[in-house]
Amino acid sequence: MKIKGREDAFQDYTEQVLLCEDSQEGIFTGIYEAYEKKFHSGTVRIVVGEEREYRLFAVYHKVEPDTEKALKVARTVSNLTGPEPYRQMCTALSSTDPQKGQAVFGVIELLLKDRRSAQRIMDRLADGYVRKVFELHRNVQNEIHHLKEFLRFQELENKALFARIGPYNDVVMYLMPHFADRFPQENFMIYDEGRNLLGVHPASGEWYLARGVKLDRSMLNDSDEEKKYRELFRFFCHKIAIKERKNLNLQRNMLPLRFREFMVEFGENDKNAV
Repeated sequence: MKIKGREDAFQDYTEQVLLCEDSQEGIFTGIYEAYEKKFHSGTVRIVVGEEREYRLFAVYHKVEPDTEKALKVARTVSNLTGPEPYRQMCTALSSTDPQKGQAVFGVIELLLKDRRSAQRIMDRLADGYVRKVFELHRNVQNEIHHLKEFLRFQELENKALFARIGPYNDVVMYLMPHFADRFPQENFMIYDEGRNLLGVHPASGEWYLARGVKLDRSMLNDSDEEKKYRELFRFFCHKIAIKERKNLNLQRNMLPLRFREFMVEFGENDKNAV
């Protein structure tokens, strides 16, 4: 019988914390390294970004994103589960929830233990990790759906279309293919102000993302046509409103206040209601 050395036995029960970059690539790399180092499954924690409160006796590992390792995890998961469960996990990783990495790791661990039911893994909502991933996916998907409706483009002097957003979750990558499919012949940009993330679509070209971009809004001047039609649209919105039937609570339910800052029909003094 083989007896483990003291260091190996101690490592099996010591909490191993993997500090990963807040990205799909970073988290998948952390999951790969957890299996590569053969950490005891009950003691691994996937932490996105920096640890908020360091724990005694825990061992911390800084994980550098590795495209090759991340792709291996992505291929393994997608081959086992099929496209839809894999898509739900990826969408969940776009959430701002700090527990997203641990939740996805828990789901992957579960499907690797029971590969025969891998394609139905997201139906197992009694499992806490599966339920967490499902909830994160639904939350992100709802915000994507809202932004497809509430996002507003403005025409710049160079005739390019520009839209600002301030989402809770990292959703630009899901908005770009939606609008690229609808405006294939247009030059347009979608800018996430909170993350300094810019999605760029050249006319008749492939869209791409640029991170760490700080745009000065004062340098992006609207075209004369944009100014004219913006005022006409605001006038139209006010003109069709019936004062006696104004219902601010209903308006806020249908159009949350946090979206109005980025919508052209709401001016500086008109963010609460039309």
